[in-house]
Amino acid sequence: MPDWTYIPLKSLAGTVLGVSRSRRWALRVLAAVVAAPGGRAFVAFVLGRFRRPDGVQVGAVVPARHARDALRVLPALGASVVEVDPGVEITVIDDPRIGTAVAALSAPGATVIAGPAVLLDAGPAWFRRVLEAATPTAPAQPWRDLPRDPRRWPSWVWGVVVGIGMVCAGLGAAVITLGPVLLWYDRDYLGLTTQGLNHIDHDLVDFLQHDRLTMAGTMVSIGVLYAGLAWGGIRRGWLWARDAYLISGVVGFPTLFYFLSTGFVEPLHLAVAVALFPLFLLAVWRSPAVPRWTVRSDGPERLRRRALLGQLLMILTGVGLLAGGAVISVVGMTGVFVPTDLEFLDTDTAHLRAANPHLVPFIAHDRAGFGGALLSAAIAVILLSMWGWRRGEAWVWWTLLLSAAAGFGPTLAIHFSIHYTDLSHLAPVYVGVVLTAIALILARPFLCDTGGE
Repeated sequence: MPDWTYIPLKSLAGTVLGVSRSRRWALRVLAAVVAAPGGRAFVAFVLGRFRRPDGVQVGAVVPARHARDALRVLPALGASVVEVDPGVEITVIDDPRIGTAVAALSAPGATVIAGPAVLLDAGPAWFRRVLEAATPTAPAQPWRDLPRDPRRWPSWVWGVVVGIGMVCAGLGAAVITLGPVLLWYDRDYLGLTTQGLNHIDHDLVDFLQHDRLTMAGTMVSIGVLYAGLAWGGIRRGWLWARDAYLISGVVGFPTLFYFLSTGFVEPLHLAVAVALFPLFLLAVWRSPAVPRWTVRSDGPERLRRRALLGQLLMILTGVGLLAGGAVISVVGMTGVFVPTDLEFLDTDTAHLRAANPHLVPFIAHDRAGFGGALLSAAIAVILLSMWGWRRGEAWVWWTLLLSAAAGFGPTLAIHFSIHYTDLSHLAPVYVGVVLTAIALILARPFLCDTGGE
């Protein structure tokens, strides 16, 4: 149970179930999850991978009646000490502020545990946030300190290069889409020019542009997410940033092989993947070795709680994108069109196949490729939102804002430009835009705040 569900939902749960019962059920459910096969690893994954600092002991004191469940749950959350009822020779704090715990840990050999009120007020991620704040860190590496020999570049540099490469590839695809639409290999495969496509269906060129510009925007979005994760996360030693980068790429790059179901191989798409994949491996081959982050105090609690609600909404947006990517991938490799597509074209699949046997596989490649790219982007959005929400990490806010603008902006622009504005078709996009806007508005004062208390 991460803070982004605990804090926004605990008031609702307390109202529906009662405060005491909702807390008891939450602890029991989490204990059942931890006790299940693989449950502890699942909890660790949701919270994000983390390197515990040496010699730092944090824990909690719990009432005896909750001891059994707490002894299962709290170590999975990061507690190294769980005491049943207060004892001696341990510093028990009742202030949920991270600075209070860090100050208490400054004494040699100190063990700090949180009283029940702290965990109920601050949320289950309190342990992780204290450990992060107590971890000795070094300054983040600037560009000017990079060695001239690329063989000695750290992994984060290659991560930024991959992100820039994706942005350039997406912009190039957009220029082609808004210009000639078809390149020489497209014309060779189809045996048609854009004029020939217009003879088959007068809306077909517009439809191809809508598919390809949406794909181009998603590529730019992925590039922004990768560059942000590399510069803001991997460069600063966050293990979770490398994991998010890795998981997104592991899902995204294999979608190149969607062509096995569509039958059309686009040389430019293949060239971009072949060029970027080795650089991607260089970016994720090693985990960040040295913690280089800056941990700031939580600041005003009301801003943190608003930000956690924004975090929950951003994760839900990512989950929606993930579902959309999966659906589009399946449709692209099977039926190719959804009903609103055929209504826009005022035709049917049989007519298109009869007009040109290569036309439907050609469109299928674009659709499936967009679905695969959307899967990759969605995973990066989900994991960055799950693991990156910390006060003062403005790069997280800007990365999500710019990636959303790159993804949603061209999608809406091309749909309105070609008058493909069916509400049922664009409803998921509208929902995504609204949720993202609300999430980022709620989170901005927290993520972009680098001041003091």
